[in-house]
Amino acid sequence: MDIGKIERLGLQEVWPHEARDFTVWMNDGLDVLADTVGLELTSGETEKSVGDFRVDILAEDADGHVVVIENQLTRSDHDHLGKLITYLAMMEAQAAIWIVADPRAEHVSAVTWLNESTSADFYLVKVEAIRVGDSLPAPLLTLIAGPSEGTRLAGTEKRKLAESQQIRKAFWSQLLEQAKELTDLHANISPGTDGWIGTGVGIGGLALNYVIGQYVGRIELYIDRGKDCDEENKHIFDELHANREEIEGAFGDSLDWQRLDNRRASCIRKDITGHGYRDEEHWPEVQDAMVDAMIRFEAALRPHIDALEV
Repeated sequence: MDIGKIERLGLQEVWPHEARDFTVWMNDGLDVLADTVGLELTSGETEKSVGDFRVDILAEDADGHVVVIENQLTRSDHDHLGKLITYLAMMEAQAAIWIVADPRAEHVSAVTWLNESTSADFYLVKVEAIRVGDSLPAPLLTLIAGPSEGTRLAGTEKRKLAESQQIRKAFWSQLLEQAKELTDLHANISPGTDGWIGTGVGIGGLALNYVIGQYVGRIELYIDRGKDCDEENKHIFDELHANREEIEGAFGDSLDWQRLDNRRASCIRKDITGHGYRDEEHWPEVQDAMVDAMIRFEAALRPHIDALEV
């Protein structure tokens, strides 16, 4: 059986003018695009005026929702992406399709981000012109990026993460304000968005950390002198652990001693409360308990930290 070979043609050989040729052809043959993006599209208007702009094609999906289509028979650029978003907003469209000859990687990422972060559907489609042997030229449309359940879930998780980061920053801001009235331990620390904030104890790799989870608060001494320091970390932990009874007596409570033999670091910690950053109504009591515990913790550890030979 003889099999033909695909020949790729210059887009301008098939559609010499983007607006007069390609846009008109695409509007008449929306079924080709519909198959590519998985939407039912009905023919709409070409070069539709939107304020001071003109939408290449204004179509509708099966539910009658507006779909804006922007054509670009060159390499994707910021100008066309901006137009696509503007058209979608001005027309209150549910979906936007960007057809380009050469999609840049950063624009693929941008369309993916839009699908994760907005309620509209964005599609990035690559257009090529091909023929086999002496056949007529034919369009080859390839979906490069589009909406999916995965992108929606990813977007939801990212928004939850961003929300959690802002909540944690607010929690740390309040805690540090309370702490500076009682101790200078973390006076030079700025509130961050992570689940912990910490300060050094005067020995590299040893840090006194506040830790906050969704529903728990904690203080800890974290021991990690860095790469290739596994044995040194365990040695420091063991020296402190040898004085466990004295340290816990000075602290006024038991501590959780975690040598973590399968990891480089070790830590000594104490869960302070059954509330975390998700329990905003309990923040004042959580922060008071954590600051009080940190002051007692540092005082109990200080003589033994100062006696370490490192």
